[in-house]
Amino acid sequence: VLRGLVRCFCESEGAALYSSTGVNMGGRGVLAFWLQECINAVSGNLDRRGGTLVGRGVIDFAKFGSKKGLLMRRDRSRVGDLRSINDAFPGGILADEILTPGKKQVRALFVTGGNPLITMANSGRLREAFEQLELLVTLDILPNETASVGHYMLPCTSPLERPDLPFIFPLMLGLQARPYLQATRRIVRPDAEQRDEATIYLDLARASGISLFGSAIAQKVLQLARWWHSRRLPKGEQPAVPQEFFLSALLRLTRQGSFRSLLRFPHGKLREAHRAGDFLGKRVYTADGKVQLAPEHLLRQAARLEFDFQLELGRQDTLKLITRRAVTTHNSWTHNFEDFVAGERYTNYLYMHPRDAAERGLSEKQLVDVRSATGVVRLPLKLLGDLMPGTVAMPHGWGHQRSGLRVARQTRGVNVNMLAADGPDALEPLSGMAHLTGIPVEVSAAGGEQAHTWSGLPEEAPTD
Repeated sequence: VLRGLVRCFCESEGAALYSSTGVNMGGRGVLAFWLQECINAVSGNLDRRGGTLVGRGVIDFAKFGSKKGLLMRRDRSRVGDLRSINDAFPGGILADEILTPGKKQVRALFVTGGNPLITMANSGRLREAFEQLELLVTLDILPNETASVGHYMLPCTSPLERPDLPFIFPLMLGLQARPYLQATRRIVRPDAEQRDEATIYLDLARASGISLFGSAIAQKVLQLARWWHSRRLPKGEQPAVPQEFFLSALLRLTRQGSFRSLLRFPHGKLREAHRAGDFLGKRVYTADGKVQLAPEHLLRQAARLEFDFQLELGRQDTLKLITRRAVTTHNSWTHNFEDFVAGERYTNYLYMHPRDAAERGLSEKQLVDVRSATGVVRLPLKLLGDLMPGTVAMPHGWGHQRSGLRVARQTRGVNVNMLAADGPDALEPLSGMAHLTGIPVEVSAAGGEQAHTWSGLPEEAPTD
């Protein structure tokens, strides 16, 4: 069967192998993704119609990042000696960077539009680290578990309360099957002390005596624009930078028209379609302009694959935990809407093949304990015949306990990332990615008491 698939793939006029987070979050995610792209390339399907195309964004982020040295910087992390990728260090060492004394120890943290205590590995340890910070500030549109252990929460505007363009994926990376641009104006006025993130960081930079982007000129221009725009806002609104003006300037600089012109296309305006032959020899930003199919560091890791394979063969009786996404909960965001968590949706479940459940004497909706080398969580069981035997699955994004989330804190769901390990030794060595899928676990009938620590928070979360 496998040989037939390979023959069909290679003889096809166009074919593509594709994978995403399911592979990338595994223990050898980079190797798996690299091998996949090598197959696409050597079969002639890279940059080919019907194969794998590399999108062209309005802004060529790859060119910009390569020129500025952001994609693969030379500096290394203080803990674990891990490389910086895309101007960032791995989140899996954040707790270590906070808890490990020494020069450049992290003592303050700003979190924008995120909830690390739900979304990052080993939430219990991360909470302990956050409690050691001298300053923890969250910027968000709703309270969450991270904010509950922070010192300040700064309320931001939601997408309905500000002008907007789909930014990172279409504008910077070109990740759209059919490229288009869409502009929207705000339809709801911000409430009370809500401000957009740009204005918040501009004001924080000014109060701290520093400049955004390390540019005194940019800081002064933005402050002047904020002053000019704020004078024209309705009485009672918070000061703000003129976001629509800057978005329109970006569109004009990239020859995409203006913000106002895009508004004439409420369902979006199509851009030029992706083209085959638009990547190889034209937009490969390596020193020699060629795709490096066999980098030395990947070859060294690949040499261990046979050893890893034999190791896995010896673990065939061990259950492997993968994660799932639930459409109604939008990762960790929408658990506070009653309709989305009504009825049986009040919790996440551990999904298991009926054969594996029978071998362990487990039944549908029974409470089970799921135990890894890092932690244990308790939740109801659901049987799923479509699941591969030996594999169990748990939707992520659950575990809300924040007292300000009236609905979400009443849900029963648990945080799957409490089972994932953090620290430099637990990360994928090439990318620094945490091992969030394929985690070895034991599953048994629930026994004994379990503390209410579904998100890593103490039993009594701080009140508003």
